[in-house]
Amino acid sequence: MTGPQTSSADRFLSACAGKPVDRPPVWMMRQAGRYLPEYREVRTKVSFLELCHSVDLSAEVSLQPFRRFSPDGVIFFSDILVPVEAMGARVEFGDGGPSLPEPVRSSSDVARLSRFDPTERIRFTGEILGLLAREVGGRAAVLGFCGAPWTLASYLIEGGGSRSYAVIKEMMARDPGTLRRLLDLLADVAADVLSFQIASGARAVQLFDTWAGELSAEDYREWALPAAARAIAGIRREAAPVMLYINGSGHLLEAMATSGADVLSVDWRLPLGEVRRRVPGLALQGNLDPAVLGGAPEDVRRRTRAMIAQTGGRSHVANLGHGILPSARLECVEAFFEAARAPLEPAARSAEEAAAR
Repeated sequence: MTGPQTSSADRFLSACAGKPVDRPPVWMMRQAGRYLPEYREVRTKVSFLELCHSVDLSAEVSLQPFRRFSPDGVIFFSDILVPVEAMGARVEFGDGGPSLPEPVRSSSDVARLSRFDPTERIRFTGEILGLLAREVGGRAAVLGFCGAPWTLASYLIEGGGSRSYAVIKEMMARDPGTLRRLLDLLADVAADVLSFQIASGARAVQLFDTWAGELSAEDYREWALPAAARAIAGIRREAAPVMLYINGSGHLLEAMATSGADVLSVDWRLPLGEVRRRVPGLALQGNLDPAVLGGAPEDVRRRTRAMIAQTGGRSHVANLGHGILPSARLECVEAFFEAARAPLEPAARSAEEAAAR
């Protein structure tokens, strides 16, 4: 067991690398958002897309949870469809979520999209990350992110969110060449975007393949995994770790482990102990059910301690199994961070030390 880390950023990066830490680092997916009253106040003044494009306001809402809870990771506020818009797709954000009114359904539709230079088309994202890096210093790891190729393709082809993902799944059989060209293009765009984020100040990045869990294991290996692996291999990252998140990932863990990611971010449906047994060589992130944060603080503390006990705090970034819900109670969020920062229980400490030997 090591002594205290020199900074929260070091703690985060050490956990991602599988090095011993004093406690697991902790942050929450979507930690800047509607559950915070100060975020809701900002949103009364600007639209969602205006907020994503504003360097000062995006940095401000990114820092709001940092000021309240001091997480070890500060993820910049944006949306996974910002790069898709920069590729030439029309993206609209309404109360019901994003919509793409000109969906990609043919080879000519793919040809309308293009790879781009992030320093020109989405320069503001780099400025946001640079501002955050200067603001937090070593007090947290600044995190970047991008949508993974399969998930971005799902939005483009379905024209927005979907319950069945029937259109993109039908394209796998009806027009596989077009789908592969789209996935390859999106993989290269994701690599460019994440490389730019790291150059701008991100210490680690997360690839969100949120909807890949809708695929069978066979189809994931055939379609989503090669595109995600291409994206990860293309990132110019030096030592910055890459985290890969999939919702509904229980049947895909072994395949995810071959993607090139350093950290697997998993949902709440499997115990972390089982995940660790199935993919022993990688750091893990997760996996508290976000709905728990709408309940009672003591239940949150109990569940968080139980989650961390399954890994002994080793090679584990404490997080939720999906983004925090707008209904989350602030006292429950505080309980989550409090429990994650508590000293490891003796049994968990022994498990960690045994694993380190």
